[in-house]
Formats: sequence, C-alpha cells, structure tokens
Amino acid sequence: MRVLLDTHAFLWLVTDDPRVSQKAREIFLDAGNVIFLSGVSGLEIAVKYSLGKLKLTAPPREFIEARIANNDLAPLPVALAHTYRLAHLPFHHRDPFDRLLVSQAMEEDLPIVTSDAALGAYDVETMW
Repeated sequence: MRVLLDTHAFLWLVTDDPRVSQKAREIFLDAGNVIFLSGVSGLEIAVKYSLGKLKLTAPPREFIEARIANNDLAPLPVALAHTYRLAHLPFHHRDPFDRLLVSQAMEEDLPIVTSDAALGAYDVETMW
C-alpha cells in the first residue's frame, strides 16, 4: 500500500505519541507499505518551529531527515501539478498546508493517514 502522511500523523508516529491510532501505527510499521512524507509537511514543520509553535528535539532539517532515514519514508516533493489542483478544491478546509496535502493525495492517488476528519470532505481516502 502507498500512503501519504498528514503532518501531525508524521510527528505523532515518529515521537510515539499516544494519540496515534492502532491502524495508523500498523500502516506505518508495515515494511511492505510505501509511506510518503510531503515537502508540504517539511514546510509546515519549519514554519511552526520558527514561530515557536512547535518544539522539536533538533532543528527541522535534522529532525525530519533523521526520521525519513530511520523509518524508510519516501519524500514527496511538491510539483506544479499538485498546486494546480488547489484552484479547483472547495474550501472544506482553510489550512493551506492541509489543502496542498489533499491536492497531492488526489494527484498521486494516495490515501492520507490523518486524524483530521475535515479532510474526509474531499474526494480523497483518509485512514486513521
């Protein structure tokens, strides 16, 4: 299975946060799955870290790159095709990071691992 992690799902999974569902943990730990981490999540983490809204054990680059390597995650860069979809997405969700993740998931035909029920309003599969 191929899946895209929402930013909070990535952070919770790599820090063993108790809010992670059993299903999300199983998806994350299944070596047969391809788990994508979007550049959008890197942007969101960096912005929130720089604003003091997110505490990490290391600066964003070190934190993210170590967890990508340790968990065999697949980076998903933001492509122009991903951004074009934004022009056609309804505003079920106002968060620009989440909207771009939805666009990527739609363009790449990936379900999103997320606890954010609002993403379910889009034509994208969510898992939690």
